Amino acid sequence: MEAQQMTHGVGSALHGQALDVLRRLVGNPEAQFHDGQYEAIEALVAGGRRALVVQRTGWGKSAVYFVASLLLRSVGAGPTLIVSPLLALMRDQVAAAERAGVRAAAINSANATEWAQIRSQLERDELDVLLVSPERLNNPRFRAEQLPDLVRRMGLLVIDEAHCISDWGHDFRPDYRRIKDLITSLPVSVPVLATTATANERVVHDVEEQLAAGGSSVYTLRGPLARESLRLGVLRLASPQAQLAWLLTHVHQLPGSGIIYALTVSAAEDIARALREAGHNVRAYTGRTDAAERGDAEQALKDNRVKALVATSALGMGFDKPDLGFVLHVGAPSSPVAYYQQVGRAGRGTDNADVLLLPGTEDRAIWQYFATASMPDKERAQAVLAALAENSTLSSPQLEASVNLRRSPLELLLKVLAVDGAVERVQGGWSATGQPWEYDEERYRRVAAARVAEQNAMLDYENTGGCRMEFLAAALDDPAAAPCGKCDRCAGPWYPTGYDDAAQDGARAALGRVGVDLEPRAMWPSGMDRLGVPVKGKIAAQDQFSSGRALARLTDLGWGGPLRRLFESAEPDAPISEDMLGACVKVLADWGWDERPVAVISLPSRQRPQLVRSLAEGLARVGRLPYAGELAYAFDGPRHGPGGSSAFRLADVWEQFEVPDHVRSQLQSAHGPVLLVDDLAESRWTITEAARTVRAAGAEGVLPFVLALKG
Repeated sequence: MEAQQMTHGVGSALHGQALDVLRRLVGNPEAQFHDGQYEAIEALVAGGRRALVVQRTGWGKSAVYFVASLLLRSVGAGPTLIVSPLLALMRDQVAAAERAGVRAAAINSANATEWAQIRSQLERDELDVLLVSPERLNNPRFRAEQLPDLVRRMGLLVIDEAHCISDWGHDFRPDYRRIKDLITSLPVSVPVLATTATANERVVHDVEEQLAAGGSSVYTLRGPLARESLRLGVLRLASPQAQLAWLLTHVHQLPGSGIIYALTVSAAEDIARALREAGHNVRAYTGRTDAAERGDAEQALKDNRVKALVATSALGMGFDKPDLGFVLHVGAPSSPVAYYQQVGRAGRGTDNADVLLLPGTEDRAIWQYFATASMPDKERAQAVLAALAENSTLSSPQLEASVNLRRSPLELLLKVLAVDGAVERVQGGWSATGQPWEYDEERYRRVAAARVAEQNAMLDYENTGGCRMEFLAAALDDPAAAPCGKCDRCAGPWYPTGYDDAAQDGARAALGRVGVDLEPRAMWPSGMDRLGVPVKGKIAAQDQFSSGRALARLTDLGWGGPLRRLFESAEPDAPISEDMLGACVKVLADWGWDERPVAVISLPSRQRPQLVRSLAEGLARVGRLPYAGELAYAFDGPRHGPGGSSAFRLADVWEQFEVPDHVRSQLQSAHGPVLLVDDLAESRWTITEAARTVRAAGAEGVLPFVLALKG
């Protein structure tokens, strides 16, 4: 009995201290803990346990780790390390910490100028919380200079968005898998907190196993995930034009300010531009948005200075605006879990918020592209390891010149190999560790199969006849899943389904917009001497083409769709259609070049010769320019196969083209630039090498025109 009274006394004191900290955190002297918050804090502070908290967005997971951090610091514990995935999340967390009197700082790619100051603050024990990205754990200097001391002094480790630890999480991030090693390196006395709002039962078990590394027990707190404030709906429209017309008609009627999600960067930029031109105050927010502009855009939305941010998934985990009035998707995410997470941005501090999905006709194709782009490839992995085995250290550009793989997938593959212990990041690049490595084919097959199942589940969500919130909660294995009573299935459609004629005209004009810049390459790829190509450094002005044009990107909302269908079609090669040729003519009419071309030539094409030749001849005919003919191939086929790194792509086409005599004579007699026509530009090395060849044959300048840009 006496022991029970003592325990109760200690618990009461801790509860009072925790409540005081919470009230400072939220700025409300009357605040109380939500169900489960104090229990999680108690497990960390009094029990020194490892805990997994699965609670809906807006429940207050950050309050748990900030309160726990201050309580642990008050009894002499070291600083808390929070592994946090996104810059937006870090900015919000640091701001929230400061409001509560928590001394917090973040180390990430956007604040490199502050790193030295932050390191000094850590050394002087002037920080309570340090936030880092999972990628920081693989940085050689951080790993060697800061991490060991942090591990030695750490009072609490927090893994935010912990579903990313799991193979079964919806976001494949290899660096998150490294966190298991960090957990294993900690003394069992250091509490660990993992938090997420998007974990089904399979992910929960996987994360629990990783938290239990070293034999620790895991305290799991799981609450109901349904969001009572959200009113869900799905509106299927016939085309991107119809979707944009709906937005132009109704976006101003959506409550408050919110987020409009799109699946690709080009789609987000196209939608934002069309809405702005129609008078709506919106901004684009994508992976191409500058870091400083991102921060300003986030603040503009929080301050309700814009109606919406039109965003890709770059604006996702952790963005915190409690009164966000709506989330609308143009195109569906690839899983109900990912969708739940994004719509969870809305209605966190309000009684009502609207969530509407406008599924796209090509969602499946986009899902497939992103799924395959992020998965490591066995042959390429073995080529990377072989290249590193032959060299002590190679930078990413040097590896590109040794392995036929573009930079983004190469960096992803290197992260996978690093997490598996086969390579390590060192000063100057990457090095092989010498540890044996085998491609885990079964693992990646499981992950790929899980993704297909998630995609099918997303289609089931779109077509369900039952409650939409219940469906999402059930997808997360929430035992409390139940009908919400307010979605379009429970209460009938709450959204308008039509759009007005003026909006339809505006959408047609926006999506009919043509013309994308095709910028010249300025530098030769590194390491070309390894591939027998004698170039390096800057591309000489006399070898370059001038800024060119494409009809559209393959990812554009307007002409992107017809172009994708054209290039993906199994139909035989055929001349260009009249409407597509007319759109190309409009691009040329709007070009605004300094000097008009004096002739048209075309690249030879092995796959679509009629298409390319008819495009070139058509442009020459309409522009009343002579068609000088097409270049010829100097050898058969690419040397290294399709795709791959810049170095290999250039090596594939180096000295590939010849200028026939009848073309050469016209080039030498023409006084001015020539229009060089092709069908598709991806890496721009084909058009670069063709332009170099044409300039060497006597052309005064080259203005390239292609039907499509890839990406």
